[in-house]
Amino acid sequence: MIDLTKNEMALEHNIEQARANQIIIPTIAQMKEPAKIPGAIKEKLTEVGLWDVNPLNLFRISWKNEQKEKGGLYGGSNYIVLPSELTGVKAKIICMIGKWFPTGCHKVGASFGCLAPRLITGQFDTTYHKAVWPSTGNYCRGGAFNSKLLGAKSIAILPAGMSRERFEWLSQIAGEVIATPGSESNVKEIFDKTWELKTTREDVLIFNQFEEMGNYMWHYHVTGSAISDAFEEMKEEGDRFAGAVFTSGSSGTMASGDYLKECYPKFKLGVGEALQCSTLLDNGFGGHRIEGIGDKHVPWIHNVKNTDMVIDIDDEDSQQLIRFFNEPLAHEYLVKEAGVDPAFIDMLQYFGISGIANMLCAIKMAKYYELTEHDVIATVMTDSSVMYQSRIEELREKEGEYTPTKAAVVYEKHLRSIKTDAMEELTYRSRKRIHNLKYYTWVEQQGRTVEELDALWYDEENTWGSVRRQADEIDRLITEFNERAGVKL
Repeated sequence: MIDLTKNEMALEHNIEQARANQIIIPTIAQMKEPAKIPGAIKEKLTEVGLWDVNPLNLFRISWKNEQKEKGGLYGGSNYIVLPSELTGVKAKIICMIGKWFPTGCHKVGASFGCLAPRLITGQFDTTYHKAVWPSTGNYCRGGAFNSKLLGAKSIAILPAGMSRERFEWLSQIAGEVIATPGSESNVKEIFDKTWELKTTREDVLIFNQFEEMGNYMWHYHVTGSAISDAFEEMKEEGDRFAGAVFTSGSSGTMASGDYLKECYPKFKLGVGEALQCSTLLDNGFGGHRIEGIGDKHVPWIHNVKNTDMVIDIDDEDSQQLIRFFNEPLAHEYLVKEAGVDPAFIDMLQYFGISGIANMLCAIKMAKYYELTEHDVIATVMTDSSVMYQSRIEELREKEGEYTPTKAAVVYEKHLRSIKTDAMEELTYRSRKRIHNLKYYTWVEQQGRTVEELDALWYDEENTWGSVRRQADEIDRLITEFNERAGVKL
């Protein structure tokens, strides 16, 4: 469960900080249903940019923001449905759009779910602690942003090999940025640095997304309900919600699948990873280039027992497609040769590298289960191409000018030829194998106990179930915090 024990002295410090900085904290219920946000806050938001370092942007931690760079309010869930001319499958694939969160990525929500419970209980003291955000990219951006909005100091940790855009932005937001050795595949090096900080400094509090149940709780309630709303809006007569798939990363987004499984019978939940580091599929290891999804371990907050399928994606496919989706000649090919509606081309901007990997996972799931035009699969586009312009330029320098022939080859080889290889439908035994891999990271290295590990497998009601039920109590504490701060707009 999420610890909600109060430290009254530190809590009073946080309340004073909120009062001084005009901070009002949104509830989980308001993030799910922005209609519950007070009118005075909505009025002020009409003057605020989406990325502005303004506490009011806490109220834009939602999948339902209006698609505007400044002054936007709210609507329905932000999503697109991929055309079969692009995917090559009959099934309808819903892709939730992460670009319209502050920071351009839904990780700002996951990090809120981790920080807010500590702040409203006083376990985190804004006058003393620094929030440490270990990440392979977007999570530390979201954490640093939320810290800034909530009047807290932050330390961002991410691999040195991540995209230039991440470091440039973090240098303006985080109090300190630490680059660890390696790239996307080097999660252990991140853990080593956080362990060093934890054991040598008393003024830091680690928010490790891979084990923070606040990450799971936020996605279960906010992302899960947003995906359900999207399906209910787009479905046609006879449509079935067949499943969802998300690349592993911290596994926070996987929690939305737990929510959806409770809502829709026969729903299948898949988890994706890079073929070059096939940890979940066959205990493998290695390096890969799908930024944002981590590897070489099983996150503590992954409810493996509730996962139906593992799907591996070749990182070369995602690399080639991030450039393909951003080349005018490729756009022409999609319209003239593949028959994609010209109006859809603008939607390609919403794909980042991990979003492309998620799309490919959904295509493989649709092919494996032989889904029809009445079946729907959901996934997320965590961020957008905005975060990868330097990667696209690197590919241009490496591979040279794009041509119509190049566009045709990439489309056929890296999209339409996706097969059902390197994937596994999980049995009880194979789920248990993956769950047991948690031992080597979390018990041997990170101080968890075998009893805690076993509870995640054998005691659903008092582990995953307890965390899901805590949202109401957290909202009560947020409301109490806001009332004590007494901030009026």
